Amino acid sequence: MVRADSFAITRWESPNGLADRIPKVSSVSALLVSVSIKSLATGDYHLWVADKHVPTPYIPAFRSNVIDLDAQPSCWVGSAFDYVLFHVPRTGLDDIAAELGIGPLDTYRLSFDEEDLVLAQLTKNMLPYVGQPGSPGSLSLDHLNLILGAHLLQKYAGLRKPNVTSVGGLGPWQKRRATELLNENLAGRIRLSQLAQECGLSISHFARSFKVSFGMSTHRWLVQRRIERSQELLMKTHESLADIAEETGFSDQAAFTRVFHQIVGISPGRWRRDHQRKESHLARRVVFAGEDVPVSISKDRTLLR
Repeated sequence: MVRADSFAITRWESPNGLADRIPKVSSVSALLVSVSIKSLATGDYHLWVADKHVPTPYIPAFRSNVIDLDAQPSCWVGSAFDYVLFHVPRTGLDDIAAELGIGPLDTYRLSFDEEDLVLAQLTKNMLPYVGQPGSPGSLSLDHLNLILGAHLLQKYAGLRKPNVTSVGGLGPWQKRRATELLNENLAGRIRLSQLAQECGLSISHFARSFKVSFGMSTHRWLVQRRIERSQELLMKTHESLADIAEETGFSDQAAFTRVFHQIVGISPGRWRRDHQRKESHLARRVVFAGEDVPVSISKDRTLLR
């Protein structure tokens, strides 16, 4: 399970199905978004909402349900299943609506077995990380919460896409403070709300302003900075890849290698070897009369030009 306060992402799977009907409960008012990873045959999935049975047809992969947990839903699955569940608190949705100048929304449309391309793509993006070492940090989840919340408000609560006023970038002191905090938290344990508060802005305003200033989200900026720091360590130290991964905020060497390859295009080990060869080549050159001249060594250790 990946958590950001009460916002949560869970991989829910079983090779055998469920023996009994189980309820889906939450300690807070929230929406449950469930996305099927594999298909389910007709009759293999049953859902009850407010104790009323919901007809269940064949469910293709990456179809989604959106259910209000206040309706006390329950389900039964008769065969192997695999779902990603997004637990989205209503308070977070209300905060997003308030920033758009709209009051709290009471009603969300029940959705079952819907082909929602946005939810499907978000799920595909998160799937490699859920429940695995190297799961995204708080900043990544905060951004996902904003994107998912805005989509739920527009598609399932009937909120029209707002005319967003153009937002300028961060001021010089805000840019300085934001980057200071991010550099101090390379592991990504800082929250988007903390960054916004330090800059005197709302969360969504800060997120938009940061992107205007830097051309990328705070999470993307942080990942880039981790990779830059790792390159410094690869060049200037003899630390192992595992130690560099830990020092730059990655959960393990595998996560570090995966992200490094995605951004740089080669593995960190190969990148280090390539740069060591370049450094070795430069060390074999000396400057004569202001020009670089190749150097070789004779058998009697005499310097040859």
